[in-house]
Amino acid sequence: MHDSSNEHTLARVLEDNDHLAEENRLHFLEMGAYVVNFMSAPGAGKTTLILKLAQSLSRRMSVSVIEGDMVGELDAKRLRDAGISAFQISTGRSCHLDAAMIARLLHTEHHPAGRLIIIENVGNLVCPAEFPLGENLRVVLLSVTEGDDKPIKYPVIFRNCDAVVLTKTDLLDYVDFSFENTRKAISALNPEAQIFQVSAKSGEGLDDLLNWLNARYSANHAVTTAV
Repeated sequence: MHDSSNEHTLARVLEDNDHLAEENRLHFLEMGAYVVNFMSAPGAGKTTLILKLAQSLSRRMSVSVIEGDMVGELDAKRLRDAGISAFQISTGRSCHLDAAMIARLLHTEHHPAGRLIIIENVGNLVCPAEFPLGENLRVVLLSVTEGDDKPIKYPVIFRNCDAVVLTKTDLLDYVDFSFENTRKAISALNPEAQIFQVSAKSGEGLDDLLNWLNARYSANHAVTTAV
């Protein structure tokens, strides 16, 4: 039997989240912050990549990171130990961050600050896709160790992003992964998405990703300054 009440409840939850996400967006704008939401399955290398990016970007702007995990502060501690300002959100049983969690953090006395705020979402290729947080950019990571069929299996998250970063390319010789097939699948879902090939370990491709982030940040800063 089709349960329309469940669909109605979900629609209301998503609508409420969208409303809060817009409030977060305005809050970030008032703060002068540019916000990038990184999403992926567990183990795709989000924390390692974010650490590399934050260390490089912090040379020209203030950077802080919001860490989303169901439990624990391992990733936040790793970033703090490396000198990066990091703020933990523990989601409990929730498999994603939502706009309300971000709003609660933003309204605490000790909240993320900086010209660039990076959000590391909970590892999941499903739920984060439908819960905007008020971010400027959405970036999806896909490691070569996961296989090249993920855009076909999880289309929503790849359809609703600004860029896809294919990670752990230093392991390409040890796995069965086709860049060509992956690019075709992503482009069919989202022709506007930028696609990068990156190894945080070797540094391959990091400059291209950094240059793109810098360009998007600078373009946004120029627009908000003009306004």
